[in-house]
Parts: sequence; C-alpha cells; structure tokens
Amino acid sequence: MNLHVTAVGYSRFGKRTEGLLDLASEAGTAALVQSGRKPFDLVVGGTMLAHGPFGPEAFLPRLAERLGLDASSGLRVEAASATGAMAFHTAVLALESGRFERALVIAAEKMTDRPTAVLSKELAASLHPSEAASGATMPALASIVGQRYLERYELPTSAIDRVTVHARAMAARNPNAHFFSKPVPEAEVASSRPVALPLRLLHCSAISDGAVAIVLERGTGPATVLGFGQGFDALRLVDRLDLTSFTATRIAAQRAYESAHLTRKEIEFVEVHDAFAPFALIHLEDLGLCGPGEANQWYEKGWVRPDGRLPVNPSGGVIGRGHPIAASGLAEIGEVALQLRGEAGDRSISKPPRIGLAQAVAGIGAQNFVTILGRGGS
Repeated sequence: MNLHVTAVGYSRFGKRTEGLLDLASEAGTAALVQSGRKPFDLVVGGTMLAHGPFGPEAFLPRLAERLGLDASSGLRVEAASATGAMAFHTAVLALESGRFERALVIAAEKMTDRPTAVLSKELAASLHPSEAASGATMPALASIVGQRYLERYELPTSAIDRVTVHARAMAARNPNAHFFSKPVPEAEVASSRPVALPLRLLHCSAISDGAVAIVLERGTGPATVLGFGQGFDALRLVDRLDLTSFTATRIAAQRAYESAHLTRKEIEFVEVHDAFAPFALIHLEDLGLCGPGEANQWYEKGWVRPDGRLPVNPSGGVIGRGHPIAASGLAEIGEVALQLRGEAGDRSISKPPRIGLAQAVAGIGAQNFVTILGRGGS
C-alpha cells in the first residue's frame, strides 16, 4: 500500500465549552498547519451525534468552509464508536482508487452538553432495536460480557481494576487526554460507584468532547498504511455464539494481517478500544497477541507497559483518554502514527517501534476495525 500518515492533529479531550465545529476545526487546523497547508482533494468526516438547533447538523460542508477546503470532495461516515476508524478506512480506499491524492480525515464529537439520560438513549441507537426497546444500555450489556469473561477464566475483579490503573497511568502522560495528570490507585478503582457489576464507574470510559484529524497522502514514510480489515458480528448479544470474544475483531484482524503480509508476532505495540475495562483483555486475545484467558497475566506482570513486551494503549486508551464517541477510533490510529513518527513526546514507548496496530469497536462489538501502520512499507 502506497499511503502514509503525514500529520496528526488533536483537540484536547475532556469537558470543553466549544461546540462541535470548533473542536473539529481545532484538530483540523493543527493537522493542516503540520502538513504545510498543501492542497487537499478529499475530506472525510465522521460524527455520530451531530445535531444543530433545527435537527441533524450539516457537519461536513460547514467544516470544509471553516477550514477553507471548499474545493475538495467530501464524504461523511458513521459507525457509532468506530466512526473514526471507518473514516480512515474510507479515505484509504478512496486514495487507493487513484482518483484522489491527499485526504484530510476528521472525526469529532460533542457530548458533555447533553444530560446522561439523553446520551444513553442516543448511544443505544447502535444496539439491536429489541435491546434498545427493552431499556438496555451500553454499560448494562458490557457488564454481561465482562461477567461472563471473568467467570469463564475464574478471574477476580482485580483483573479489570488493573486495566483501569494502567489506562489512567498512561493518560497521565498525555496532555490531550481527558485524565491527563490523574492516575488512580487500584483501591480507588475497586471502590468506585457500581454501574452494572462487575463494572464500576472507573471501569467505564468517560463522556467527553474532542476531535482528531489525520492527513493521509500517497507515498511511504514513518507511518505507512500496511494493512486494514473490518468484520461484523450479530448485532444482538443473545444471538452470538460466544460472549467472551468479539468475532468481528477476529475477522478484522485476520484480514488486516493478511493484507499487510504480517503475522501477529510482528506487532510491536497496540491501541485497543477499551471502552470498558474487560474489553481490553478480550481485545488482546482476539487480536491473537496472547492466548484465551491470558491477557490478565500480561497486565499483572507489566508486559503492557511502555517498556514491556507489548505496550498497550500508550495514549491512555478510551478509559484514560476519554471517549468522544466518533473521535476515539481515529485517535487510536493517530496515536499509532505518532509513535511511529517519533512524535508522541512523554508517552513514547521505550523502544522505537516499526509496526503498530489500532483496533476500534462499534457498539458492543458488532462492527470492528483493525488498522496496521509501519515504517516505510516494512
């Protein structure tokens, strides 16, 4: 694949006073400045919850006008919490077609201006209609997955406490993260407010505002697109054969490894979509990076730290970085690019990497994405 990431722009994640377009413009401008404001012939935007005072927001044309990209072609996509990854994959496919040369990919979300009850209802739209109709929420269904996983492998809840402790320790080094400079001890995680047991408040990602922008263009470089894949699973949880694994991730990972002509053993660090702490454990296993039920051991022994065998979520992940729904999938890809480009600052992993992987999840794992980047077509 002859495409690479040449710039990554963030707006800081957290509770922001700015509106959606302001956040997207902040990230987009940062990426444009880094790229030298070269001409762009494609803009791909993603947002899930964009609404103006009169209904759905005309997000893309307003953003193109704000950034001075009126002459570009544009596409808008949505895939719940995997929207950012879908936007990136869409740009890759568009550039591979030969029609476009350079794309600006932006994913953004404004969430903190809505009551939690309203947000829960809006997010439940990505669930199966029968689940939403019965009052199911993301945390409620995630708790079922988490409970089944812990029971299957006979793990204590401290296994998911450690995931949060790690995430917040990584986020404490990321100035763009919602929880920058706010690590937490395991005891605080274990005693946080119950949400849907075994999930407690600090096992769940935070409602957040934020945006990410990535410049993707032809050629090779430190963050070249090596491979990517997408997979589906049954939308309704009760229709799945296994609740302790996400089939969509396994399919997406297999396709990504095959398209990159790589094996799982060649992956040097990962950004996985840990919207809920148990998911981080499941993702490492589904990506083939460790065996079933073994991910807890990797956290317990510190192998996921920046100086470990396989650094996991050096950005803080979704739990530490914050979760502006549409932006998270692109943030994961952006973090992999920054690590490969040597631009991650204080959160750089110990050994300069050559190959990294980003994984994004839509809803409760019904539509997942895997993206592999590496140095110069490695």
